[in-house]
Amino acid sequence: MTSATTYPQLTGEYTLDPAHSRIGFVARHAMVTKVRGSFNDFAGTATIDGDAPEKSSVQVTIQAHSIDTRNADRDGHLKSNDFLAMDEYPQLTFTSTEIKQTGETSFDVTGDLTIKDVTRSITIPFEFEGSAKDPFGNERIGFEGSASINRKDYGISFNAVLETGGVLVSEKITLEFEISAIKSA
Repeated sequence: MTSATTYPQLTGEYTLDPAHSRIGFVARHAMVTKVRGSFNDFAGTATIDGDAPEKSSVQVTIQAHSIDTRNADRDGHLKSNDFLAMDEYPQLTFTSTEIKQTGETSFDVTGDLTIKDVTRSITIPFEFEGSAKDPFGNERIGFEGSASINRKDYGISFNAVLETGGVLVSEKITLEFEISAIKSA
């Protein structure tokens, strides 16, 4: 947060800026390395109450077809019925249910994450990275956070047993959020 900015000044409606944000994930592959990916098509809004952060809210919709791991064959498999079943479930959504300030610049955002029509509550710890006016006169805020989920909890159970023991894809998936949002005029 810039020294001239206080939380009450941040109060307002915001729109996620997909060109300057990343919604990503990390999964362990063959138990020896990590595969990183992201979703390139998403939209979201946030209502920030700088005087009472607990009254703030966030809503994000992610298009499953936009999954990108920099490998077309793997992306195709992730879009299939083995994983995201994007033809039947084209979107992943997150809607906050509670926001709690946990430190000077840290917040726990709890909400309903829906993947493949399965909704579960998750808590994502976020760090407020600051606010700034960009060269175009937009007021911006930034947050970063991550949380782990078990993909089986969302009906994503495909796997293959390896000859050496272990499995091809980890059950634990780390979700990563690097968010830049623009204040509505």
